[in-house]
Amino acid sequence: MHQNKKMDITTLLGLIAIGLIAGTLSGLFGVGGGVIIVPALVFFMGFNQQAAQGTSLGLMLLPVGILAVMNYYQKGHIDVKVVSVMVIAFVIGGYIGSKWALALPQETLKKIFAVILFYTGIRMLGWDQSLVQLFKKAF
Repeated sequence: MHQNKKMDITTLLGLIAIGLIAGTLSGLFGVGGGVIIVPALVFFMGFNQQAAQGTSLGLMLLPVGILAVMNYYQKGHIDVKVVSVMVIAFVIGGYIGSKWALALPQETLKKIFAVILFYTGIRMLGWDQSLVQLFKKAF
């Protein structure tokens, strides 16, 4: 997504979905920005890495990371409209995720969290396609 691109309904729904999922996972596992939001914006919304990181910082760290947010904003890597939509969805998702986390056993949370980290790492390294090819050859 480019800075000055108009926000169509598909983009809006994608941002809301990412915000809800990230908020839910944040409430569930205490993760969000770097683990969920950055990869989701890159893989599903077409953001470049800097714009994804700037958006994540704008969403998550504005009060404590104001200087980092200012740097990304000054370089044009934060879209305030995108951050605004995702903040609302993230807050709702955070509430939902915290409710789920408090209802699940600790061991279940640990396992789900480990799978999310593993999957994200595989995708960020670009190994997901290699693994798909490997499994196709094996089976």
